[in-house]
Order: sequence, then C-alpha cells, then structure tokens
Amino acid sequence: MPTSLQPVLTRIAEALERLAPPAATPPDFGAADAFVWHPGPPSRLDPVPRVAAVGITLLQGVERQKALILENTLRFARGLPANNAMLWGARGMGKSSLVKAAHAAANAELPGSLALVEIQREDVRTLPDLLNVLRAGDRRCLVFCDDLSFEREDADYKALKSVLDGGIEGRPANVLFYATSNRRHLMPRDMIENERSTAINPSEATEEKVSLSDRFGLWIGFHNCDQDTFFAMVEGYAGSFGLPVGPEDLRKAAVEWSVTRGARSGRVAWQFVQDMAGRLGVKIGV
Repeated sequence: MPTSLQPVLTRIAEALERLAPPAATPPDFGAADAFVWHPGPPSRLDPVPRVAAVGITLLQGVERQKALILENTLRFARGLPANNAMLWGARGMGKSSLVKAAHAAANAELPGSLALVEIQREDVRTLPDLLNVLRAGDRRCLVFCDDLSFEREDADYKALKSVLDGGIEGRPANVLFYATSNRRHLMPRDMIENERSTAINPSEATEEKVSLSDRFGLWIGFHNCDQDTFFAMVEGYAGSFGLPVGPEDLRKAAVEWSVTRGARSGRVAWQFVQDMAGRLGVKIGV
C-alpha cells in the first residue's frame, strides 16, 4: 500500500468509529425496582424512581383475578416456576393496575426481589434484544406490555410467539412476561376471519392467529361490573382515603357520576373518588 494513502485511510477509519453508535452500557438492575425499555440505538433501560401503582387491597371486584396474579407473581419472586400471563377483557377493570400492584406486593414481601420492565406495544419486535439484556443480569424481571394487540399486516405477533415459546435458547429463567389487552385473542375478529376465508387451509390459518393466546400459561378474563361491584369499588376507595361522606350520599353521587360517564368500571370509580375528594377538600395519595 502506498504510504501516501495511509493518512487518508486512518482518517476514514476514525470517522467511521465516530459515526458508529456507542456501546450499550450494561444496566444497573439495582438502581430501581422498575425500568422502561428503549430499543435505541443505543438500547437502554431507564430506571423509574416511582411506579404509579394502586395498593392491591384497593382493587375491588376482581378478587379471583387478584388471587391468581398475586400467587403467580409471588412464586416467581421466590424463584419457583411461574407462568406468563395474559390479562384480557373490559376496559377500566384494573388489568394494568393489578400487574403493578402485584409487583409492589411481591417487593413488599421480598424486598428487591423483582424488577418491573415495561415495553411499549410498538417495540414488541425488539423483545429478543430485551431478553438478551435481561438474561445477562441476575435479578428476576417481570416484563410488562400494556394494551397489547395486533392489526392487519402486523407480523410482530410472530416475534412474540417465538419469545413465549423460548426458541432454542429458551426463555431466560429470570424473566416472566405479563401483557394486558382488551381483545381476547389479541387480534381483531375480522383479521382472523379474513385469514380463514383466504387461506388454502382455513383451519390452519385461524390456528396460527389464535394460538398466540395459548402460549400464555395464565389467561385471565376481566368483565364489565354490575352496580353492586361498582359500589364496592367506590366504597373501598372512599373508606381507604377517609372521605367524610355517608354511604347513601356516596352511592347516590356515584350513580350520577357513572350515568354521566356512560359506564361502570374500576377506572370510573377511581375518577369519581378523586372528584369527590377534591370537592371535600381531602388530599389523597397512592
């Protein structure tokens, strides 16, 4: 090589090094009890100093669901076998609140045992990268995706299926996956029906779509609440925060609030109690 070219090649190599993304910094899993995944580049786990969570005792009307998730989460935190979980069903019935509350309850019983790692729906395709990061750590991690669903021409569900199955590497022993969705099978009905109508083998095409839900060991449904359950939610919140209002007045105001909202749910109950506390001059915190 002519010596005259060496300085030029050196400058090119140095320029390429400057353009290359910096090496990812290994996450400090002891920095917090919760993190948010950003795929980058460079990819990183940002610590969350305080998780916006409601105490698990405040969640009313979902006793069976609460018992299942709490038991599964505690088993995982103790190092015992546990299942990936899908929480599906009616809006505002506490699906994501229950996941965060179970994580907090597990860490209250076993301090520092479990990290909550949130991944956004649009980043699901990067799940394998996230698992590689978590695999390198020794802390147990609960990976959580809120409001998970897939639309037409969306192939990300195949990446999720691979992760839930574990592939040839297997799911890391220190990772569990929880997701919430308003859809029972994560995909719109017309998408499944279209696959059935256009496929050479309709049953196999439908099975490909529906089988994603089957890969969750726990598949827990949340349904619209009746008025008695709605009252239990409202009274549970009001009692916990010490609102100075009688049961009859509280129920009357709660019914009026739910009628104006056109719905009854845990979210509506929480919004009502926040409004009532504000009008009564009571500060509340979770």
